[in-house]
Amino acid sequence: MSSRREKEEDYVFLPDDFLPAENRNLGMDQVYPAQPYWKDVLTAFYKNKGAVVGLFAILIIVGLAVLGPHMNGYTYDGQIITHQNLAPRIPVLERWGVFDGSERMVTSTGVTVVNKYVDPNKTTGLEDTYYWFGTDVLGRDIFTRTFMGTRISLYIALVAVIVDLCFGMSYGLVSGYFGGMVDNGMQRFAEILNGIPTLVIVTLLMLVLKPGLSTITLALAITGWIGMNRIARAQVLKLKEQEFVLASKTLGAGDFYVIFKEILPNIFGQLIIMSMFSIPNAIFTEAFLAFIGLGVPAPLASLGSLISDSFKSFTTHPYMIISPVFVLAVIMLSFNMLADGLRDAFDPKMKEL
Repeated sequence: MSSRREKEEDYVFLPDDFLPAENRNLGMDQVYPAQPYWKDVLTAFYKNKGAVVGLFAILIIVGLAVLGPHMNGYTYDGQIITHQNLAPRIPVLERWGVFDGSERMVTSTGVTVVNKYVDPNKTTGLEDTYYWFGTDVLGRDIFTRTFMGTRISLYIALVAVIVDLCFGMSYGLVSGYFGGMVDNGMQRFAEILNGIPTLVIVTLLMLVLKPGLSTITLALAITGWIGMNRIARAQVLKLKEQEFVLASKTLGAGDFYVIFKEILPNIFGQLIIMSMFSIPNAIFTEAFLAFIGLGVPAPLASLGSLISDSFKSFTTHPYMIISPVFVLAVIMLSFNMLADGLRDAFDPKMKEL
């Protein structure tokens, strides 16, 4: 007891021990203001550097697809026989010895460096000619043809999104909401259609219709919506028994009002994400069909047909295949990165606590 009494006597109160709390510098929790849902989504999206890079890459590709074919004086179908197999030549970079029109040729006597733009006698008239990506075996500008082909790939991407969001989404929403015989019949039809390979559908359409972009569009539209249908149906099955749906029905809302006004806004983020993931698959499908000869007819070119034509000259002129392969890879990678960023932004489970 004595030791305790000594400790109490040694304790000294300070003058500011009994000041009001508002006058003291106490550490208080900071309250962050609430922000709208879409602002929260944008904030999470901007934090994903890969998604932002993918978005900027897509914007650059779209800009080049719109302006690229008009950036020089060549057309995608113009043939100049005297300009066959010219290597890339760029005005500023040629001063540094890069893209100066020279090409390494492998011959029976060894490796030689050839520059068809340079002629000591100046009889070819190519001294002031520039092809940024070179020319093909028919003397056509690869730069112009590459970005004309990019237009087709972006068109296929737009078709994939429209088919997914307009048909596949609606089909899955209606199937999952009504359930029962309606759901069973609609899903069995989708499974039968999905069992037919896309290559078979395209081949049959080629026999009935003229080969072209419209035929490929129709082939992708026939089966491209099935994946979105399954995602939308699964989301509806999770939400249709929730309290807010029951409350809307109790107030007299119709079935389609509940589907498109109550359920759809709650799953639209997930559907946008899935549509973004379907774009690279659609672009690759079109490129594959063009590579095997079922693409757009000549002289119109897609990235797949450009790769197919350039592959034949890969051993002698490898520069022809580099530009379409690079652009196709950038498009597919950018859409994948963008879709990954959208998934992290829309899905609250993916956010860091």
